[in-house]
Amino acid sequence: MKYFIETYGCQMNFAESAALEQLLRERRWEAAPDIQHCDLLIINTCSVRITAETRVFGRLGLFSALKKLHGFRIVLMGCMAERLHEQIKKDFPRIDYVIGMFERDQFAAIFDAVEQQKMPHTETPDIETWFDGSIVRFAVPNTANVCDQEAACLQNSSKQQYHFSERSYTEGSFQSFVPIMNGCNNFCTYCIVPYVRGREISRSVKSILQEISFLGGKGVREITLLGQNVNSYHGLTLSGVPVHFPQLLRAVSAACAEKDVIKWIRFLSSHPKDISDELIEVMAEDSRVCKSLHLPIQHGSNEILSRMNRRYTVEQYLTIVEKLRKQMPSIVLTTDILIGFPGETPEDFQKTLDLMREVQFDSAFMYHYNPREGTKAYNFPDRIPDAERINRLQQVIDLQQTITEQRMQKRLGVQTAMLVESHSRNNPDELFGHTEQGEMVVLTEKCDPAHIGHFIQVELQSIKGKTFRGKPLSLQPDF
Repeated sequence: MKYFIETYGCQMNFAESAALEQLLRERRWEAAPDIQHCDLLIINTCSVRITAETRVFGRLGLFSALKKLHGFRIVLMGCMAERLHEQIKKDFPRIDYVIGMFERDQFAAIFDAVEQQKMPHTETPDIETWFDGSIVRFAVPNTANVCDQEAACLQNSSKQQYHFSERSYTEGSFQSFVPIMNGCNNFCTYCIVPYVRGREISRSVKSILQEISFLGGKGVREITLLGQNVNSYHGLTLSGVPVHFPQLLRAVSAACAEKDVIKWIRFLSSHPKDISDELIEVMAEDSRVCKSLHLPIQHGSNEILSRMNRRYTVEQYLTIVEKLRKQMPSIVLTTDILIGFPGETPEDFQKTLDLMREVQFDSAFMYHYNPREGTKAYNFPDRIPDAERINRLQQVIDLQQTITEQRMQKRLGVQTAMLVESHSRNNPDELFGHTEQGEMVVLTEKCDPAHIGHFIQVELQSIKGKTFRGKPLSLQPDF
């Protein structure tokens, strides 16, 4: 049997697709070279922005036509499946299964059906009927004093619980995602994530450390701990002792040290309101924790941050940046910036540009506001006209490109470690990798491909686009 997986969206989606691929390989399935040669097509979707959904809708039309020719089965999963479950089943009847965020225990039965050449049901069966109540249930939380949208979301999330996969490893990879929590309790007014991924739930410490031990045995050199907000991780030890994220980070580092194969630890994503002094201390003191942090600011105006329900101020954010750079002068800071939010005045916009100049982010993911039906901001007045949103976004992009170029220039001549990951796409004779700070590097001198999967010392000598050209200083792997 052969499968093909097409994944859209965030790192968590890619981790979940990798976990699904592990299950298929355990059943002796093989990856198909393309969609036309698969028995099962799985589409893992994203709902964060309307453009992601629009792209998938276009693909679903193509997949439906291909199915008529090739007869494969189709599964649609992920945030889009959770948000638009009934609409997709109605508009795309050739999709055999629409699997929401909390229905993934159905995959084993779906695989059985395909293997037995049974046509899957077009209606999603009741989970308790199929699996004898194996889905964990928990009490409905008190929804008093929350908005109607949040109350409905809390009620829905109480019906079923998210299940973490044992592994999210991709065979042969030297890097791996390790999900540690899922969901979000923040309800930023522009964001759909709490409504599709549900409330925050943390993975057990034991399960996380078991996966890390497995990854070390597979020769993985770098891991990224994943969650919608990793800083709000609240796990338990076997004896029931609460574990917060800084403590988990220490435990993960200690587990990596046992085999000393995994050298670098990263984590995504972080919410500024949950960055603690203890976390900064762990980052600064632990050599395995990469000195790189993605810390979304979203906007430079306190008024807009309040309307977004971000629950921090610009001043509080700047204090965090000051602490980070005081303890880790070489830290790379990246961010998200959302422009054109309803009610954004020219003065609010200018404050964002001023903030960018003050903080000097190494890079940023920049986007303009798109209304998401189902979020609180969808009904906000004073929307910014499309042309003005695009104009403001371009100014933000231009400024960040200048800042990024200046910061990259300052890195020239620096000697640093890099993980050699692969051959360069543009020149197979050159090797490609990343530094601890996440910078892309292509080696300028021909190196033994045996160095792929190992760490070497390089000097950053020049820049091409957004990639450094580096001279290897030591060809002794892992120095």
